[in-house]
Amino acid sequence: MSTATRTTPETKPVIATGVPSAPPLPDDLEALLRRLRLPHIRRHAPQVLATAKAQRWEPAEVLRALFGVEAAGRERSALATRRASAAFPTGKTFDAWTAEASSIPAPTQQALRTLEWVHRRENLVVCGPSGTGKTFLLEALGQQAVEAGLKVAWFTLEDLGVLLRRHRADDTVSKAITRVLRADLVVVDDIGLLPVAQDAAEGLYRLVDAAYEKRSVAVSSNLHPAAFDELMPKTLATATVDRLLHHAHVCQTSGDSVRLSQALAGQGVRPLA
Repeated sequence: MSTATRTTPETKPVIATGVPSAPPLPDDLEALLRRLRLPHIRRHAPQVLATAKAQRWEPAEVLRALFGVEAAGRERSALATRRASAAFPTGKTFDAWTAEASSIPAPTQQALRTLEWVHRRENLVVCGPSGTGKTFLLEALGQQAVEAGLKVAWFTLEDLGVLLRRHRADDTVSKAITRVLRADLVVVDDIGLLPVAQDAAEGLYRLVDAAYEKRSVAVSSNLHPAAFDELMPKTLATATVDRLLHHAHVCQTSGDSVRLSQALAGQGVRPLA
């Protein structure tokens, strides 16, 4: 005798005791489940069927349990795929976020976390000094969007420049930008830290122009967008900022660098043994 797992769509798996060891599925049924691409049912069916037999489940309950594990498994797989496709830089989420430490007002933080602005295809600009939580906030919002079933794409300006150069040779830049905009939210991080190359400036413009009123774009920058003409040609900067800010929420951070404060307090590393 062994334990088996009872799973339903509404509940987490429950361990049932006193259930006979689950025999493998018949080869033809295994092949049929592979053909129908039901990997999670195929994996869990032996235990579910053994539990159902021991506990005398109704047929509908067996179906509910099997399709429940398939649905849950597909949701986990889809989440993993969206997270990998987003290419987040560090994996930070709101679990590690300290709302009180941010200079962004708490009501604004809460409103951003609802993601309603993404569903409305509005933009977000977070600007301020280095170390004030701009990238952390955008990544946490991106992670929350992914968990909510949305697609996210993460870029730096340099990434956009590389994208543009790669596709300019065969004149497929527009197609490449269209593929990027399959995401519901596109993040461009750390504008203003380095001089902006012509390709990167053009890439940012093309992205913002193509996304205008169709997708949400979120950017973090050491400079307010009004000063983007200090980083890129004025004509490109004006056109980019005009489209970026038309439907945008602008959050300005302030204060000392959190990273530097933690470093000076000895909190940036674990103590040496």
